[in-house]
Amino acid sequence: MTHSPTATVTVTRLSFAWPDGTTILSDVTTAFGAGRTGLVGLNGAGKSTVLRLIAGLLQPISGSITVSGTVGYLPQQVTLDADTTAADLLDITAKRRALRAIESGDADPAHFEILGDDWDIEARARAQLDEAGLSAVSLDRPMTELSGGEAILTALVGLRLAATPIVLLDEPTNNLDRDARALLYRMVDTWRGALIVVSHDLELLDRMTDTAELRDADLRIFGGPYAAYREQVETEQAAARQALRTAEQKLDTEKRQRVQAETALARRARTGRRMAESKSLPKILLGGRKNSAEVTAGKVRGSMEAKVDAAKRAVEERADSVRSDDHIRIDLPDPRVPTGRQLARFRTAGTDTTDRSLTIVGPERIALVGSNGAGKTRLLERLLGRVPDSGETTGDPTSGEVGGEVFTRRIGYLPQRMNHLDDAASILDTVREVAPQTPEQDVRAHLARFLFRGDSALRPVGSLSGGERFRVALARLLVADPPNELLILDEPTNNLDIHSVDELVDALADYRGGLIVVSHDDRFLARLQPDRWWRLDRSTGLTAIDPLEPAPAPEGSPAGR
Repeated sequence: MTHSPTATVTVTRLSFAWPDGTTILSDVTTAFGAGRTGLVGLNGAGKSTVLRLIAGLLQPISGSITVSGTVGYLPQQVTLDADTTAADLLDITAKRRALRAIESGDADPAHFEILGDDWDIEARARAQLDEAGLSAVSLDRPMTELSGGEAILTALVGLRLAATPIVLLDEPTNNLDRDARALLYRMVDTWRGALIVVSHDLELLDRMTDTAELRDADLRIFGGPYAAYREQVETEQAAARQALRTAEQKLDTEKRQRVQAETALARRARTGRRMAESKSLPKILLGGRKNSAEVTAGKVRGSMEAKVDAAKRAVEERADSVRSDDHIRIDLPDPRVPTGRQLARFRTAGTDTTDRSLTIVGPERIALVGSNGAGKTRLLERLLGRVPDSGETTGDPTSGEVGGEVFTRRIGYLPQRMNHLDDAASILDTVREVAPQTPEQDVRAHLARFLFRGDSALRPVGSLSGGERFRVALARLLVADPPNELLILDEPTNNLDIHSVDELVDALADYRGGLIVVSHDDRFLARLQPDRWWRLDRSTGLTAIDPLEPAPAPEGSPAGR
């Protein structure tokens, strides 16, 4: 284990498990150093739980966590009330009220205690927002007017403004577009305190100084960013696999030698019996030879069994060092969409009211990109509001609003947020809801491919992590019969671990239906090899683009001012 010499978070013999028996940490002792640490692990391993333990929002079963200062925490989902303002999210509202009261002549000591030395808090907040590309965000602006990405960046500015020595970030790039991610990367690169970041964003993980892996209820900290961690793990695994092969060969050798020894002993025994039957030696001598042979045979068998048992233990020990992580297995059914078959058409009007249409035809792959707040999710949900037999237009082209037509009922949609699932329902019932005629054992076999086996399929959806909820939604999508002709995926990598993203990419490579993917993850989109790229922009509407074409600067960003 390696980490920075100055520990900011010290974990001592820590254990934590959920009431259903799921163990997250078991007698873990480690330390997070100063600097930037990426926390990685499979979906459901408990990465978010670890952050909540460090933040003091959960209490361990045993053990302790010691921190070197105040802890700031940005959860995966930022819940905002309707009347929340940017100042609330920056956590400076109380200081602003105290400042206003003092300026109005109120000399109550409580105001001075709240304000402390932060007389310039508004100016510093404004400067930090501007530096983060949020010039359009006023301190009194309602957060309901901001996109999810703008809210995340504002909350991050608040943590930076507070100079919290330890900051925990849970999937901070999930709702950020390309430009916002670039701004967040820049903030992370210049962060002065300690950061512990849970993320599946490889670009962000490769900006870390250390990488912590949560696996098998243990935490191991590696020196270096994600790429260095993967290289070290691969080197270790190559050595472990070679050691296992050597141990297996040794076991085979010991087993062969045991068989050869047993054969030799059996041959000697037959010789002894023949000599006894022929009475060629005195009875007393034959008895002595028999006793000696039995003693020798016992020693040989004992020695050989000991060697085989030792070889078996060596194989088991080496096998424990070889990773056999269970991953989801996605096999998309073939919808047999003919080339040339129109599946959907999107239309938008420019400022000159010229109608523009973009159509997805046959097994095409469309990458739909655009800045936060451009309306990509709204476009998809408007399109899917009604699914007629032979096409029906939604939207108002005369207003410049993007509308659309669909020409198939067989559409599978994975929304960005998994709030369409019933938290009280079990995983099994949630999936059977869309396949009521499918036998339960077939649905269970289907769920097993998504790592929900046995009683785990009876867990309520409300108890699941973001990645587990995504797997349930994906399982619902793929159990459809007949198969979906058009798949629409809205930010599918937000809730998948890195290995599951690999599985999804491989499955989509063989899918022969139409595909529309909304994502801000450039690496993921490049791996999908889209046939066409579309951009949705509030000013120009929906247009076909070259994937290398730079996105227009968002309003309020440094490039757009």
